[in-house]
Amino acid sequence: MAFERLVRFIPRKQGAGALIGEPVDRELDVGKAVRNGEAVQVRVFSGSSVLNPGSPTSAIETISRILSPLSAAEVGTIRCIGLNYANHAKEANMKVPEVPMMFMKPATALADPWPVSTVIPKHTLKDDCADYESELAIVIGRTCKNVGEAEALSYVLGYTAANDVSSRASQIAQSQACFSKGFDGACPLGPVLVSAAVMPDPSAFTIRGLKNGEVMQSSGLSDMIFDCAKLISFLSQGTTLPAGTVIITGTPAGVGFGKKPPAYLHDGDEFVVELLPHVGSLYSVFESEE
Repeated sequence: MAFERLVRFIPRKQGAGALIGEPVDRELDVGKAVRNGEAVQVRVFSGSSVLNPGSPTSAIETISRILSPLSAAEVGTIRCIGLNYANHAKEANMKVPEVPMMFMKPATALADPWPVSTVIPKHTLKDDCADYESELAIVIGRTCKNVGEAEALSYVLGYTAANDVSSRASQIAQSQACFSKGFDGACPLGPVLVSAAVMPDPSAFTIRGLKNGEVMQSSGLSDMIFDCAKLISFLSQGTTLPAGTVIITGTPAGVGFGKKPPAYLHDGDEFVVELLPHVGSLYSVFESEE
């Protein structure tokens, strides 16, 4: 069944498990509305996964808590792209890469939006270097391998927002980023999945990152070095990308380590990844691990 926007959520109804469905208000920023305490109504679908959503039913439920669009069991290993915006490469004083720079996060890094806390691991607290990265996330809808750029977007189920939470000291200490970006809960995802049919050209998205209400990042996806079709094609060469694979596509300029002084994240900070149109606001509130 075709959909426009799907949200995976726990309803207010006592004892109910996770549901999926479409927000009744087609224009509503679901993440912002839930954060503000509004009653967000969803038309429930018959399926139990965005990968097989079924059909809309007559049931209407109100969101208690937003979940990530997919479960950890569905995403497998999360593919991640580093240094994929020209202005971000400039602020990092790094050469624009000739091929996509890929690293991975384990499924245990997947996290729900607020009110689930995004935890700053206790072993990193002494370094005071927890950082944000606002990103577009691609969700693959059909298993693919060795696809060309011309057909790559036909394998996309939809798009959502991600925060590539990073420990900069751990990142600088190693030649690869998997450890420093793969801690538990280091990949909040959501709040909704917008269908690729609704956004056939993902370069039309704009993305912002806001720390405690202050705009830290703001960019069109036109600043990407490698676009979504190129990334899917590249990652699928010699490698099967199962349905449910999540690809986070890099962050624009304005990350915390690039600020003077650095604008790192601390206990109690709120960070919002805003992806427009259609996806809305992914809220995360940070908490130091005890």
